[in-house]
Amino acid sequence: MLRIGLALAALVPAACRAADPVPRVRIDAPYVLVLGTAQDAGLPQIGCTDAPCEAARRDPQKRRLVTSLLLVDPRSSRRWLFDCTPDLPEQVELARGHADPRRGANSRGAGGRPRLFEGIFLTHAHIGHYTGLAQLGAEAYATELTPVHGSRRMAEFLAQNGPWDLLVEQGRIEPRAMAADEALELAPDLAVTALSVPHRDEYTDTFAFLIRGPRRSLLYLPDIDKWERWERRIEDVLASVDHALLDGAFFADGEIPGRSMADIPHPSVAESLERFAPLPASERAKVWFTHLNHTNPAADPESAAAARVRASGMHVAREGDVFEL
Repeated sequence: MLRIGLALAALVPAACRAADPVPRVRIDAPYVLVLGTAQDAGLPQIGCTDAPCEAARRDPQKRRLVTSLLLVDPRSSRRWLFDCTPDLPEQVELARGHADPRRGANSRGAGGRPRLFEGIFLTHAHIGHYTGLAQLGAEAYATELTPVHGSRRMAEFLAQNGPWDLLVEQGRIEPRAMAADEALELAPDLAVTALSVPHRDEYTDTFAFLIRGPRRSLLYLPDIDKWERWERRIEDVLASVDHALLDGAFFADGEIPGRSMADIPHPSVAESLERFAPLPASERAKVWFTHLNHTNPAADPESAAAARVRASGMHVAREGDVFEL
């Protein structure tokens, strides 16, 4: 795993930079770039006066953008976005220099400005995961037709509900339904498979995504109700991949005073640390927590919570982390 280097950091707003960038290594094979690791409303969160939010306002290095990934294939100058967040404008800047498809010979901008991504994969319809699509409309980027992949319910939701249906009508996005457990080939040695996971499915169901590259694979699972509610054993899925970015919304129960955690079920980081503790060190090292709520103390790398994660052999993901595939 790498972090974006200083050459790229010069192009990125200070609030978007990784905390400890290293000199950039040229990557010729597909890789994943972490564009954000916060829960849907980011850090600091709107109206929040808690210590983590105030600290993030004082120190941009403690700010976190909303959870998102960029899959890059430098061999073809193609890239795909995983979850389209409210922080999309800043995340597009963070993605500069990573196989920008607008520079390709086939990007002519017909029907709009050249697409920013070859396609977009959406996990579900909670605000942090799809509302950035609005930035692709006529009021903002006015993109040429961009495929948007998700579940059948997600594709129907976008096509049948405003304002998203206007993006469809104007030819800005094209919802494409994926079936669970079927691989979508992006290149002969690069594919994405959707996995159904239990979550609060008010408008759509919820997917995790398994990305398989030429040499390595990565699981992106930012939201799930509880590990024990999944039909799969998370340990079995971990054993089948090289890297796993997992739901780390809350560090422990009782984290939000005055609100029942049963109303917002997630596997807490503490629960996951305990569950994964019996695994070999090589398996625990695959785990990177993402989608951290503004209340989660592990968002601060200097906190005792973050130190506990490191001591377990697991990790907290940050913007700029790079996973080679």
